[in-house]
Order: sequence, then structure tokens, then C-alpha cells
Amino acid sequence: MRLALILLFLCAACGTDSFEEGPLNVLVLYTDDQRYNTIAALGNSEIITPGMDRLVHEGTAFTHAHTMGGLHGALCAPSRAMLMTGRPLFSLLGSGNTIPAEHMMIPEHLQEAGYTTFATGKWHNDRPAFARAFGQADNIFFGGMHWPNAGGHEVPRLHAFDSTGVYANEARRQIAGFSSTLYAEAAIDFLRSQRGEPFFLYVSFTSPHDPRTPPPPYDSWYSPDSVSLPSSYLPEHPFDNGELRVRDEMLREHPRTEQAVREELATYYGMISEVDAQIGRILDVLDETGLRKRTLIVFAGDNGLAVGSHGLLGKQNLYDHSMRVPLIFAGPGIPEGETRDALVYIHDIFPTVTGLLGLESPATVEGTSLVPVMLDATAPSRDAVFYAYRDMQRGVRNAEGWKLIQYNVRGVRTEQLFNLGEDPHEVRNLAGEPDYADRKAGMEAELLRVSRMYNDPLDLADPGWGKE
Repeated sequence: MRLALILLFLCAACGTDSFEEGPLNVLVLYTDDQRYNTIAALGNSEIITPGMDRLVHEGTAFTHAHTMGGLHGALCAPSRAMLMTGRPLFSLLGSGNTIPAEHMMIPEHLQEAGYTTFATGKWHNDRPAFARAFGQADNIFFGGMHWPNAGGHEVPRLHAFDSTGVYANEARRQIAGFSSTLYAEAAIDFLRSQRGEPFFLYVSFTSPHDPRTPPPPYDSWYSPDSVSLPSSYLPEHPFDNGELRVRDEMLREHPRTEQAVREELATYYGMISEVDAQIGRILDVLDETGLRKRTLIVFAGDNGLAVGSHGLLGKQNLYDHSMRVPLIFAGPGIPEGETRDALVYIHDIFPTVTGLLGLESPATVEGTSLVPVMLDATAPSRDAVFYAYRDMQRGVRNAEGWKLIQYNVRGVRTEQLFNLGEDPHEVRNLAGEPDYADRKAGMEAELLRVSRMYNDPLDLADPGWGKE
């Protein structure tokens, strides 16, 4: 019954009575280290993002989308595994670097339904999984980031499609051209070659991940004096969270000066505006080729980034600036210009896409379809989201806007309790205030509940979390 209602809604929105034109195409646009509050149309008046703004105006934005975290410093690897498999963090294989054959990926599933699958850009998981997922590809980057000593974004090391699926390192090509531009060009070439069969196109950008070296003209769009300091700016993090000297945190000097943070934000915004321009180019080609009216577009970020908030630069923490990401759906039948504040995850994208296509999800998918709340903002949704980072940080946020983060770092336990409704930037820690003791106890019980629900290997009821 629900599927029939969804199809009826989609057909009405498309102005047709049936899907005689064929199934929808799918375009997934995935950015790297882009936090949730970096889109002009969603409230950031200091950034220029006309491409992303188009998607906001033409689709539905989920303003409280989250990644679940990670078990090592490179949060993008598990995030991408969660996107591809529709599985939460502790249902991945190990830390998510490898996607086993038994975990069906969304492009694999669509291939079985007759879709052509094409990828370009970053793949931070194993190469056999990439070969299973995509029947076509170009300008592929296997790895976490474009290291400056290996060409940076300006001369990235990329693979062409390898029909054998081996993708040997010696087959890499160093190509002059900014990474985002090269990925957009591969996607555009693919779109111009389409002749009617449904496709799944995955464009996985490596921006705005460092090195933050926006090319002209974006390198001059933002001056350090033109950007505001984060509301949660601090020179140093107030306590040891276990990762104060991880690579991301060593990109700038300690303590964080206001000038250093403004400089980082200026280049960060430049990188986002550059990748936004490439997204705009892809959307223009969808319009020019007539594919837009038959294409479901998903735009998301893999994880966020601190960039000076809480005395941090990286994403190895559980604050909103690192766990919340942009997530927008646009295309036939999607409500236009609307937002949803339901608590959702990256791994909900898989079942949402299959639901919009009228397909069943594989049994291995554990995410929740967002179609009901997309069609009706009052539809039931999650009452809480859970976060984890390595074996030292755990957190929970409930639908009422309360958030608890616990730390267990070398035997030292620390807690933070935030009322996000009154303190959205997580500045005032209420954990030690007597008036909030009952609230803290309730959130501790909630954290234990969701930790067990998601099969966390740590025992948060144990004072040492069961760690050796």
C-alpha cells in the first residue's frame, strides 16, 4: 500500500499517470569534509553556493543528517561504506575500509535491476568492491586525500576504468587539472553519452578536504577578514579528547589564533564554492540533455569539519560541526523548497533511493527509508541518533534537542551535556550543573540503550567501557 502511494505521488508530481518513460536515473553527488552549515540557501550568508542552492530550492533538504562516526581518524572511509551499503557503523566489516561481497552496495543492486553504473572521484574503500559496484568509470581516485607531495588537487593521481578490476597503482595517471573539475568532466562526458537506459552516476568529490588550495578565482573570493569566527571558537580544546594531536589537528599552530582560524575558513569556503561550481556544471548538462526530468539527485557530505570550532580543526570529534552533514534530495516527485528536521543518517540514503525507484532493498540494508517523512513532515522518525569515535568517544542526541558526549581517554572520564535548542553551537556544558542532574541521568541511559542497539563492542555500563 505504501509503495503504491509513493508511486502515485511521484507520477502526479511528474505530470504523468504511469512510469511508461522508464525508471528514474540516479545521480549521487558526495563531497568530502563538508559540514552541514555551509550552504547559502540553508542560512550561511557568508558563502556563495548557487549550485547547491538550486538543489535546496528544487528539492527537500534534511537539516539534521548525520554520519555515525568512525573507528579511525579517516572518517570518510566508514561514511562511504555506510552510504554504499545502507549499514550503520558497527554493522560494517571492521572499520569500513573493506566492503565484503555479502554486503550488497546500492550500485550493485541497481545493476541487477538493469542500471548502467558509472563512478568518478574518490573511493576510500577496497578496489574489489569498486570493481563489483561499477561497470563504467573514469578519473578514479583511490585514497583518502590528495597529498601535496603527490600533486595535490592540482595534479591528482587518477585511474581510468579497468575492466579487469585490478586497478594497479602503476596504472595511475597524473593529470593536470583541479580534482573537482576532472571529476565533473568525467561525469559530464558520461551524461552526454546516455541514450535512454537508466543509470546510477556517482560523483565523489575530494573537496573541500585539505590541502585547501582553491584555484582561481575562488582563491580570492573570501578574505580572512570577511568570514566570521565560529560561535564556539576557542584557542584550545578545554580537555584531552584523545585526538588533540592527530594529523588534522597539526595543520595549524597551537593555540589557534583568531587570524589562523579566519584563514582556514576563508580557504575552506573557497574550496566549497569551487566544488559548488562543478556541481552547477553537472546540473546544467542534466538540463541541456533533457535528463533532469527523469533523474533523482542526492547531494550529501561524508562528514563535517571543525575548522576552528571548539579549538579543533579536524573531524575526529562528536560535535555537530563534525557529525552533521548536508543532505538534499531533488528530482521528480520530491517536494520542492522544503526542509525536514528529522534525525537521519547517511546510511538511510540507500533505502530511500530504492523506495523512490519502487524497488525493494536488499536484506543486508539496515537503514530507514526517508520517503515517508519526505512526503509528510509529521511522519514518525527516529527518536535519537548515536555517535562513536574510536574507543574513546561516544554520544547521543535525542529528538528533543538534548545531546550527551562521553569521553574515556587513558582512564579519564569526561562528560558534556548540551541543550541544542538553546545552545546550538555546543558552548555551555551542563553536565556538572545540579539543576540538570536528572536530565544527564536520562541521557546516560539513552546513550547506553542506543549503544547496545547498534552493537557497540564497548560496554558503556562498565566504568572502563570494557577496554583493556
